[in-house]
Amino acid sequence: MSKRSRDRFQPRAHLEAAALISFIVAFIAARTFTTFFPSIVIVSSGIHIHHFWFGIALLAVGGWVGISYNDKETDRLAAIIFGAGGGLIADEVGLLLTFENYWTTLTYTFLIIFFAFIAILYLFYKYHDTIATEFAEFTRSNMSFYFGVFLFAISTTFIVQTENMLVAIVASGLAIAAMVIIVTYVAQQIRKNRQRPS
Repeated sequence: MSKRSRDRFQPRAHLEAAALISFIVAFIAARTFTTFFPSIVIVSSGIHIHHFWFGIALLAVGGWVGISYNDKETDRLAAIIFGAGGGLIADEVGLLLTFENYWTTLTYTFLIIFFAFIAILYLFYKYHDTIATEFAEFTRSNMSFYFGVFLFAISTTFIVQTENMLVAIVASGLAIAAMVIIVTYVAQQIRKNRQRPS
């Protein structure tokens, strides 16, 4: 990242932490309340109002406040509201995906994927220079070509053999990644051969 980019992009870790903590607290609070008081629901005109609607409202309010003001305390409040909204929505991910089962394990699967994604983003942010250097070295090595071919072959096999749409989508993504690795390696080799003295 250039100096100019660093000057423009200044991460505010205290806001990220506030949003993440409020996300976790809201999720645990909603799950605990639903576990101990499953019969307490808001029903209006025969419609059960799920708490993910409150989550959407909190996301909207938190996001709007966050982009409308440039004040440290207001930004912190916006981050907390935004995180809490995300937590309420995450608690009902299983219900939203199945349209009926609040207790489905999809909710916990979503949380694991979410926190894994956050951890990966953090590692990329913290060690992006090292990762970029390592990736550049990897793409120049023969191992990257072999890995790309292997990944493409395996992914293509899954695409051909499966009837599951999710597996096909993931395998297609991996096949595209494999092609990027192969093309990057070939481009590196062509550039290296052109730079050799005759």
